[in-house]
Amino acid sequence: MIRFLQTPGPIKKVVFGGLLVLLSLAMLVYLIPGGMLGSDTPATGVVATVAGQQVTSAEVEHQGQQLLRQQFPKGGEQAAMLQPYFYGQAAQQLISQQALVAEAKRLGLSVTDAEVADELQHGAYSATFFPNGQFIGQEQYQELLQNADLTIPQFEGQVKNQILIDKLRNLISASALVTDADVQKDFENKNTKVKFDYAYFTKDDIEKSLHPADAELQAFYQQNKARYANSIPETRKLQYVVVNADKVAAQISISQDDLERYYEDHRDEYRVPDRVNVRHILIKTPLPGADGKVDQKGAEAARQKAEDILKQLKSGGNFAALAKKYSQDPGSAANGGSLGWIVKGQTVPEFEKAAFSLAKGETSGVVQSSYGFHIIHVDDKQNAHVKSLDEVKDQITSAIRQQQGTQAADTEARAIVAQARSSSLSQAAAAKGLQVVTTDFVGRTDSLPGIGSAPQFMDTVFNENVKAPADEAQIPQGFVVFQVLDDKPPASPTFEQIRARVETDFKDQRATALLQQKTQELADRAKSEHDLKKAAKALGAQVKNSDFVLPGGQVPELGSLTGPAAIAFSLQPGQISGPIDNGNVGAVLSILQRQEPTTQEFAAKKDETRQALLENKQSEIFNVFVSNLRDQMEKSGAIKINQNEYKSLTRMQSGDEGE
Repeated sequence: MIRFLQTPGPIKKVVFGGLLVLLSLAMLVYLIPGGMLGSDTPATGVVATVAGQQVTSAEVEHQGQQLLRQQFPKGGEQAAMLQPYFYGQAAQQLISQQALVAEAKRLGLSVTDAEVADELQHGAYSATFFPNGQFIGQEQYQELLQNADLTIPQFEGQVKNQILIDKLRNLISASALVTDADVQKDFENKNTKVKFDYAYFTKDDIEKSLHPADAELQAFYQQNKARYANSIPETRKLQYVVVNADKVAAQISISQDDLERYYEDHRDEYRVPDRVNVRHILIKTPLPGADGKVDQKGAEAARQKAEDILKQLKSGGNFAALAKKYSQDPGSAANGGSLGWIVKGQTVPEFEKAAFSLAKGETSGVVQSSYGFHIIHVDDKQNAHVKSLDEVKDQITSAIRQQQGTQAADTEARAIVAQARSSSLSQAAAAKGLQVVTTDFVGRTDSLPGIGSAPQFMDTVFNENVKAPADEAQIPQGFVVFQVLDDKPPASPTFEQIRARVETDFKDQRATALLQQKTQELADRAKSEHDLKKAAKALGAQVKNSDFVLPGGQVPELGSLTGPAAIAFSLQPGQISGPIDNGNVGAVLSILQRQEPTTQEFAAKKDETRQALLENKQSEIFNVFVSNLRDQMEKSGAIKINQNEYKSLTRMQSGDEGE
């Protein structure tokens, strides 16, 4: 389906990211999870059915992992903890995408192969598959998608769905309207500047002035005991042995028989289809008009131009030079018309038939396709064949070594488990020449010697019974055989143990209350006296003045004026605000000047403002449509959600089993 007219966008990131963008288009608002369990609940392994189409648990996990890698490319403990959340996000996105696709089809919308080709040519994937305008080849195309855990039909199906959803969005949001009054009001709101004095107190300064006595802290501790219950986390003492799969694999000898057996078992993976290395010159035909008809004079002029170029080639003209000069395919013209290697099924039929009928070094006549008129030259040609064992030997050796290394490490770990259960872990490790690690008491988030940070392994450890027989778990490095020697359950600290935290909490709570009280007093006094500076001096507040600032601008101490301080833009010169609290600072404003945008500034930005407003309104309309669509489809039973499957995917590892 990748057509020869595609042009250039980043590699695995674009494949992952582009698909996530496609799903995001269907999720302009976060759609409410849920759905109703009907009597015909989707089967096990299926999270939902949408208009008869299944959303499987495997698809949700795959999409959830992509979302997770986008946010946490390095993985880690936080990523592992948030995995259920991302699975929930993925489930909702996939359900919503299916709902939108189903609705688009119900309304009679469709997508042609030519539209998919055009999207791949001009969309987010062009630079990935056609760097510098040249196709990377069918093998690399397939390999990139495999790296993203996708097949070619899956990926191209996603692209088709993206186009379908875009069509639906354009249809639904076409009613969006923006008036001149809307544009002017929005521009004025975003471009009016204000200048003001502000008096403020900081929470930090108030906290520094607090010196609570032990009696106050003791009373606070007693009143808030529930807050500190079991705040000392559970810890466990472990003993373990690591069986490193890479070290085991390095000792494995791979025979010629192993290579040949693997090669025969995976022969299909090394097949290379018939392919030709081609370049072309394209002269485009006019696009159909509103009536669906093509301008015949324009089409004939294009044909004549192609014929003239063919004459130049037959007279000895250089194909690459003429392609650079005349070809109207922007993806290949700069490269002398080169499209690189193509295989059958990759280009439009007319082009394919001509290209594969030519011998190496031959040039075609004028070939017409849906894009226009082509002249095709074959630089090289290869018949279908299977790569030889010698060509893929290194690749096979690496695969066998990894496979056998993992199996051998698992076997060795199992042997250690068996011996440890009959004698001891120390003796079992010694027999294998491995080192036993005995830890002090460690928590769930601690890093372990020889293992590092391993959230999944620690979950296993903390779900194991204390002093249970030795057991085995898999880790990124291989396998680990472990025992839980002792356990310290969660505990509630005494006042003495937690005094520092109690004091911090006490000061935070008291300072917050005092900040609100003092700021309110400042506002009341400033308004009654019509003088902010005088009130600030009497109450010990600091006073500063701002420059002219726009909405969303930054002011020291106050931060962004998109928050509580945005009240400044609704006040007139001479007016004093009420108390403004951003959490760490309490302030009161006195407006000095207000500066409206000029007519010239509005004229310069009018079209840009209108477009932004229109896009926002279109998004709002589509958001409402999507939300209503989900609601209607769930109520009608067109969407059926398997709550057991959904909860299984989105349940945290611990803490919600009792829900």
